[in-house]
Amino acid sequence: MNRTRWLYPLGMLLLLSAASSEALARIKLTTLPVRERVAVQLDYPSVALVEEERIVPLVKGVNQMDFSWANTRIDADTLVLRILPSTIEPVLNAKVLSVSYPPDENALIWSVAADASGAARVRISYVLGGLNKDFHYRAVADRDEATLDLAQYLRVNNNANEAYETAEFWAGVGERFDKPLGLNETKEVRLNRFASVPIRKTYSCDPVAFGYLDRAQDKLNVPMHYVIRNAGGMLGQEPLPAGKVRIFQDDGQGGAAFLGEDHGQFTPPDEEWELYLGLARDIAVRRTIDRSERQRIAGNLYRYDVTLKYEIENFKDTPVMLDIAESVRQIRDQVRGGVNRDPEWQLGDGTLRNPDLEKSDADKLLFHVELPARTADGPAQKQTHTLRLTLNNEW
Repeated sequence: MNRTRWLYPLGMLLLLSAASSEALARIKLTTLPVRERVAVQLDYPSVALVEEERIVPLVKGVNQMDFSWANTRIDADTLVLRILPSTIEPVLNAKVLSVSYPPDENALIWSVAADASGAARVRISYVLGGLNKDFHYRAVADRDEATLDLAQYLRVNNNANEAYETAEFWAGVGERFDKPLGLNETKEVRLNRFASVPIRKTYSCDPVAFGYLDRAQDKLNVPMHYVIRNAGGMLGQEPLPAGKVRIFQDDGQGGAAFLGEDHGQFTPPDEEWELYLGLARDIAVRRTIDRSERQRIAGNLYRYDVTLKYEIENFKDTPVMLDIAESVRQIRDQVRGGVNRDPEWQLGDGTLRNPDLEKSDADKLLFHVELPARTADGPAQKQTHTLRLTLNNEW
């Protein structure tokens, strides 16, 4: 235990009686009560809640407990002392009367009244800076990319200028665990392992979110993702905290091939977690504005009839589902310039006319297009799809 850097009782004084109260003084003792228990709660982003318990001797009357700390990032305004129920003989009743702060010191003094002499268990809690945490994950997909094994890790960095011989940690998710943590030490533990988690591999294009592979030729990027729903089995019991995810795939030879890494977003239960895998080079999507006609409605109000064309080729040996996402606002701004108001629109009779209602809204449209595999001895079959929109009441 680092007794020179941690919050600890430096002294304890018996206020003898009302008749001899003038004898009150701060006495620093050399024998310090050891910590009986330390619990560290790490569910806040940049600070930790620490609780430590000690057994301290009290005498009948009013006791003065002097606590000091130095070079430790304790928020003094959060310090609280509680007297816990005790079975230590003789059992005594004690309560905190007041707290005072000596000027120009990292210290405070609690006045504690006891109805008898004996030992009391006390709990001191406070907010501490310098204990930083981050989550990270290792995901290993199987060969057919239908499931993956997901391991969740917690890394704790101790920059609080204090060492822990042992402490009970809790990160807000997962089980509590006991670990020692030294000065300026980093510890890593595995919190959870989720086996055979169902995944869905997606291919998508979205000119706003993912942009163009070749803008001059109107070729869109086609990113790939593994999509995991935080539900079912052990998943879904708790949120998945944000953190870096390293992604692998079973190579069929007892090892795992590295696919890439992504930063997984905070995902509540029953929400979807998307892991970016890179760009698909074997699916080509060319997006062009095939038609844009303006018609006067009345005065300076116009209607725009717009047709977007998608020419799609799948060079893979397997069929896939392609997700096409569009922003109506971005389409409107592209054909007539940007304005600071929401567009009024309706879908026309293009081949893309049935958006995914769960994932579409007043601006974003999402369509699913099935792409057959290319033939074994022939080129990829090109598909052409159209999205037709009418933009009303434009200036």
